[in-house]
Amino acid sequence: MKIKFLKAFNGDSIWISFLENENPRNVIIDGGIGDTYESKLRRKGDLFDAVEYIQSNGQSIDLLILTHYDDDHVGGLLRWMNKDKEASKLIKKVWFNSGKEIAKELEMEENADLNIEIKEDADEFYTSTKQGIKFEEYLSKNHLWDSKIIKQGDEFDHFGVKFKILSPNKEKLKRLLELYKKEEDYFTSAGEFDFATSLNNFIEEESDANFKFEEDKSVPNGSSIAFVMEYHGKQFLFLGDAHPSVIIEGLKKLGCDKDIQLEAELIKISHHGSKYNTSSELLSIIKSNDYLISSNGTKHGLPNKRTIARIIKKNSIANIHFNYEELIDRIFTPEDIADFKNINPSFKNEFNY
Repeated sequence: MKIKFLKAFNGDSIWISFLENENPRNVIIDGGIGDTYESKLRRKGDLFDAVEYIQSNGQSIDLLILTHYDDDHVGGLLRWMNKDKEASKLIKKVWFNSGKEIAKELEMEENADLNIEIKEDADEFYTSTKQGIKFEEYLSKNHLWDSKIIKQGDEFDHFGVKFKILSPNKEKLKRLLELYKKEEDYFTSAGEFDFATSLNNFIEEESDANFKFEEDKSVPNGSSIAFVMEYHGKQFLFLGDAHPSVIIEGLKKLGCDKDIQLEAELIKISHHGSKYNTSSELLSIIKSNDYLISSNGTKHGLPNKRTIARIIKKNSIANIHFNYEELIDRIFTPEDIADFKNINPSFKNEFNY
């Protein structure tokens, strides 16, 4: 199995490829911002290259997962579907928690702001005045979607790979339906980078008994799909932008706690390394040496160095990987390197198992 974290700017886009009985399979999780596929200046991005490779080798995207509604996760996929009229033929199955289906599931009124459209020749999908086809209609028309809501507690087996869903729970889906509004910045961070503070300072501060963790309040992030993926006995955690309390709840339903930790080969850290999405409690019930942060460090003050300090406090030999190399020198000071000689921050966006 190969797991590749595409350069998705301030977003997420992940390409997982593997063999099932010698048959190549591909799973894509999110599509980053629009430029992850193609910029307005027609520069091709990593998502374009992934799609082109799959298509030119006669393969398919066997499962496409849209974790939640934020543009830094769906923008590249929408731009691809807009630009490539044959896109639907490459996809076999989609996971997507549609507002319409959430309303049906919860027997509540729909939220019109949860409608996404594929708009011909539009580069911006939330602000464009162009008319388009509703995303649900696009999926249904092309037989890509079974309208099923993906939620905590669900388990699936596709192509010999097991998926155990940790997030969202019903409460977070209810909040999405009731509170989601288009074009609102839900990031709780004020956008200031905390790289100048040393890792030791963060660790000392959070060792104080009076320190209290503050959780992300973002409504769309709370609805994010997060899951454990199991392949040939190895487990991987893909946490989207999910809230840590919901991930913990999901892990506990799988029988995990601080004494019976979930062992993961690799963790995709939630919400681009935000300090509001990775708690010490969450880290205490997961055992792993490899953590990946997906971000180019240009927006919303993410990643937060405080998150990295929490990881290091939990695991002093942690391998912390970034899909943008330039972040390493920005985050880690000479003091950090001297204080934590065993940590291994690295640029690594491709993992093979």
